[in-house]
Amino acid sequence: MANDDPLLQPEEVAGLFGVTIKTIARWSDIGKLRSVRTAGGHRRYPKSGVDALLTQLNNKNTTTE
Repeated sequence: MANDDPLLQPEEVAGLFGVTIKTIARWSDIGKLRSVRTAGGHRRYPKSGVDALLTQLNNKNTTTE
């Protein structure tokens, strides 16, 4: 992750994928989506990783149609 890579909050990521915050946390737990922890222990998601997963899922959906 580059230092200038913005970090997204769980609510933002969940909205992009159309899933719940809990699902985003599960994806992070299983390694599907990378997260970093703030000093307070909250998860933040690098935008580059979110964009990569969105692209991957979109490509998967277009190849199965």
